[in-house]
Amino acid sequence: MAARKRAAATTDATNPEPTTNAQDQPAPTTDPPIAPPKSGLILKLCLFFSLPYFYLIFYQYNIGSELKRPILINAGLSLAGFFLTQKIIPVASRYVLRRNLFGFDINKKGTPQGTVKVPESLGIVVGIVFLVLAILFQYFNFTADSIWLVEYNAALSSICFMILLGFVDDVLDVPWRVKLLLPSIAALPLLMAYAGHTSIIIPKPLIPYVGREVWDLGWMYKLYMGLLAVFCTNSINIHAGLNGLEVGQTVVIAFAILIHNLMQIGASADPEYKQAHAFSIYLVQPLLATSLALFSYNWYPSSVFVGDTYTYFAGMTMAVVGILGHFSETLLIFFAPQVLNFLLSVPQLFGFVKCPRHRLPRFDPQTGLLIGTNDGTLVNFFLRLFGKMSEKSLCAKLLIFQAIGCCLCFLLRYFLTGWYK
Repeated sequence: MAARKRAAATTDATNPEPTTNAQDQPAPTTDPPIAPPKSGLILKLCLFFSLPYFYLIFYQYNIGSELKRPILINAGLSLAGFFLTQKIIPVASRYVLRRNLFGFDINKKGTPQGTVKVPESLGIVVGIVFLVLAILFQYFNFTADSIWLVEYNAALSSICFMILLGFVDDVLDVPWRVKLLLPSIAALPLLMAYAGHTSIIIPKPLIPYVGREVWDLGWMYKLYMGLLAVFCTNSINIHAGLNGLEVGQTVVIAFAILIHNLMQIGASADPEYKQAHAFSIYLVQPLLATSLALFSYNWYPSSVFVGDTYTYFAGMTMAVVGILGHFSETLLIFFAPQVLNFLLSVPQLFGFVKCPRHRLPRFDPQTGLLIGTNDGTLVNFFLRLFGKMSEKSLCAKLLIFQAIGCCLCFLLRYFLTGWYK
């Protein structure tokens, strides 16, 4: 759910044209090009991300060649995916505009930018490139008898299913109650193929009360995984409404997941544990690279909208890497701002308070600033807390808050290790 007003269903009604045969209509050849990517911003982000990444993988930890080689191959494929995604997005934008899949930016209503047709659902490009990269990577790392191959393909099936359902939502605009069920359906391939452990380690302070150190949850663990997938996909979808917010929060969380996995591989001596985190890296690196390419077009002012296709795809991918990497608790802490946004949204989402279609701030065209409303979202909460501000400043503050939440997660793990688990 982004700061947009879909116009596909109303364009013909508001701008009637004479009826002609499709063969008589000339093919459109002068589609207005979208704005170029913000390459300077992306270059700064890449430099910022690459420093801790290369420090950990080459200097801080002695990661064996059996894991370092596929991780770097995956990184190379992801880099290629970044450039491929940047090239495809302008081409795909022309096609979706021809099919009237566009929207108007509600947060710019009353200004010239608010009348621009912004191509919609460009998350489909990221999803397709991601799947191609993930499938090609199997050639370099997995053998036919690999014990990870079944779960890897099941993960890709769930992600592919979620991309399809997200695009269906963008085209058909399904009701909210149906959106809650879509991730449950998409998670089925992963849940059916999951062959890992279903037990949890009881925190040390609770062992005297529970009476055991490890508790096998059985089918309840798979239920928990399904609920985690539902939460991750929908939490990205409802923490939205600003240019760059959906992709930006995904980039921050994906980078935190990547660093967490590298730290766990470097600090562990258990081959299976290290392989689980490497498995997570193989999926999160292409997610980060392709999302950065989309971010270059979606950052303020957005020249494309990502659509529910992207939010569902990103949420499902991060849920998958958390489940198969066996760090779902850490993942939920990375999602702390999304958890807070969900708690603020509960009264409206469950019908206790009237919920409008778009729970967005109010835009003042005279000042160009956003003003918070009483709707229960983190976006409006920030505006009520810090006062009215521009859309770009508000999104930057929310992404900094996301980064702070991820940093706090690393601090918690550092201080609680040995006492909590």
